[in-house]
Amino acid sequence: MKISVLGAGGWGTTLAILLHYNGHNVTLWEYFKSYAKELIKKRVNSRYLPKVTIPDEIKISYDLKESAKDKNLIVLAVPSQFLRGVVKKIDYSEIRNSILVSVSKGIEKGTLLTMNQMLEDVHSSLDTGQLGALSGPSHAEEVSRRIPTAVTAASENKDTSKTIQAAFMTSYFRVYSSTDILGVELGGAFKNVIAIGAGIIDGAGFGDNTKAAIMTRGVAEISRLGLAMGANPETFAGLSGMGDLIVTCMSRHSRNRHVGEQLGKGKKLKQILKKMDMVAEGIDTSRSASQLAAKYEVETPITNEVYKILFEDKDPIKATTDLMTRDMKVE
Repeated sequence: MKISVLGAGGWGTTLAILLHYNGHNVTLWEYFKSYAKELIKKRVNSRYLPKVTIPDEIKISYDLKESAKDKNLIVLAVPSQFLRGVVKKIDYSEIRNSILVSVSKGIEKGTLLTMNQMLEDVHSSLDTGQLGALSGPSHAEEVSRRIPTAVTAASENKDTSKTIQAAFMTSYFRVYSSTDILGVELGGAFKNVIAIGAGIIDGAGFGDNTKAAIMTRGVAEISRLGLAMGANPETFAGLSGMGDLIVTCMSRHSRNRHVGEQLGKGKKLKQILKKMDMVAEGIDTSRSASQLAAKYEVETPITNEVYKILFEDKDPIKATTDLMTRDMKVE
């Protein structure tokens, strides 16, 4: 297959290499011309994936039109809040026969759309059968080293989900198929908010019990909101829900957990972001998730407290106390 990966961050680079080793003709697109030239020259993504060589056969480009035109599969690995701007620059005629697979995990600010809903908003002529998502416990740092994991490929069209599944499947990257694209996207986005909460627990010095409780109730919270939005609640017990949430809440590679940990230690969001090169999707998603919860009238106490810590400067200890002392509930 002729495949383009749009976005040369750590995840985009990792997937480009994986797809190349699967026998595909791969182009990796980088937004910044100067950095694309550095990647072409050095064949190493020193900023995001410094110890991994990019094979010479992978074409690296900063020409978006060239990268998107006449491809069987286009992998969208641009951070969620920048993806609309990139997709708007692509003419529909260049992608009319392509499958578009989002691997970005977020909800668009303002519109509250998932990435595939946003794609339909930008290019109304796209058929839902052209759209897919790939999500699950898959840190680039580990996948690039061929450490085994499993993820979910989703599309409303069963054949499309199986096409994506076959394109990515390797001996170390097991792919399951699903038709619940909404649930897969929501699970991948919302878990980042819970991961910030888990990081806050770590930074504040609470224990394993506290973190396990946050993660478990976080899944319940995600499932409630996802169900209200039309997703299959069983999806959130799978790889793109529980699986991704566990690794993002626990891993030292998790940017969202890192943000939470620093907040738990008393640092302010602006201080934290100044020292980060990569995007923590959960920051913007916490705002969107809170707005979606209000829209669908779903109770999301953990998400709401994470939002208040991030944007209203609420003390993390006070937020934890408020969560613990809410009215008694039935599980």
